[in-house]
Amino acid sequence: MREILFDTETTGVFPDHQDEKLRDRIVEIGCVEVFNLERTGREYHAYFNPDRDVPEEVVRVHGLRLEFLRGHKRFGETVGELMEFIGDAPLVAHNASFDQGFLNAELRRIGMAPLGNERFVDTLAIARKRFPGASCSLDSLAKRFQLDRYGFDLASRKGAGGHGALVDSRILAEVYLQLRGGREQKLSFDAGDVVTTDASAPRAVEFVRRAPRAVPLAPLVTAEEADEHAAFIQKLGPNALWLKAG
Repeated sequence: MREILFDTETTGVFPDHQDEKLRDRIVEIGCVEVFNLERTGREYHAYFNPDRDVPEEVVRVHGLRLEFLRGHKRFGETVGELMEFIGDAPLVAHNASFDQGFLNAELRRIGMAPLGNERFVDTLAIARKRFPGASCSLDSLAKRFQLDRYGFDLASRKGAGGHGALVDSRILAEVYLQLRGGREQKLSFDAGDVVTTDASAPRAVEFVRRAPRAVPLAPLVTAEEADEHAAFIQKLGPNALWLKAG
């Protein structure tokens, strides 16, 4: 199943303010495509000129100043690329009502139809149901699921400008995978095997065999260790399991 994990950075929290000059705008959006909960590598990312100021307290969160954003296109000028990437896939966000409100406000502003509630999945609601009473912010969930093991620099997010739409979407993709059961649902060594075999389960998940690395990892063993290993295998004879597995 194809889904889009996305996040927005904005100028504030009021996309529908009564005073048009005070209406907050999207300044950045990041989207990550997943298929059966696994990232495919396809992403969409864009900055937008908001045509208004960016308050300093907001800059401290995402680090995006108007001087930088003025050099980018407005939302309406690139919306076609965004909508083509999204397609008809479900849209998954953390505290989805916030991002949905901003996305739909931008669409209405340029005369496009807003996206319906049925398109959105809220990982905050899922997390609160799974961990009642615990902090369910994206950072808290990233720490709970130890995403630093997968190369995410969680410490840097605590500093000024530590949040960004694309990196947040990547983190959310890993959090969403864990919230849905994680990689330990069932080991599968066949790319076609369904990971969950219970017919009553809400969604079937497959682990798709990844493509081999373009450049193989460098071996960690020394030449001496490799020779010792080869000599040991030789002693096991022609029926050694190592030879068959190799």
